[in-house]
Amino acid sequence: MSTLIGLTGNTGSGKSLAASYFKELGAFIIDADLICRQLVVPYKPAWKEIVNQFGKKYLNYDDTLNRSKLAIEIFQNDIKRDILESILHPRVIAEEKKIYFDCQKLDPQAIVIIDSALLIESKNYKNVDTVVIIKSNEELQIKRVMNRDNKSLSAVKNRIQSQMSLEKKMIYADYSIDNTSDRDLLKTQVHNLYTTLKSLL
Repeated sequence: MSTLIGLTGNTGSGKSLAASYFKELGAFIIDADLICRQLVVPYKPAWKEIVNQFGKKYLNYDDTLNRSKLAIEIFQNDIKRDILESILHPRVIAEEKKIYFDCQKLDPQAIVIIDSALLIESKNYKNVDTVVIIKSNEELQIKRVMNRDNKSLSAVKNRIQSQMSLEKKMIYADYSIDNTSDRDLLKTQVHNLYTTLKSLL
């Protein structure tokens, strides 16, 4: 019997790196952010709703969504963030369910992992069998995101502060992985957890 795992963690925690290690071990990965990007392709329903709600000022010259510009806005405005999430979350969750069904057909014993920054906030944790949280500390998160995205310190701090705290997220965790050391230790923890998850199938 397959199992559906929700993998989450705040920005800069190393969640996607952990997901890549799970993939190397044989897990199927469902990338929530990639689904979001596909949903907001110009003229798709979600794109139309976003343009109607936020206006064309958040579009690039080719009508693609300027995600960076919109992100700055929603990280500073809870009401606008709620509006955007109400447009995207139901569609993302519906698509994840379709992909999971396809994975089950390919491999009835599959370990399928949803890589999602907003697993808890979107209430999607209710749809998975197990929640895994990648833990880090704010200093490391800030450093990683600044290096990765070339963002200012204030922009990264605003983004982190707009997210649910790690302490609150941990309430929902079945397992956690600490990513405050090096990649080798992260990889070892992922391997150990994958072995545990396989034994429970």
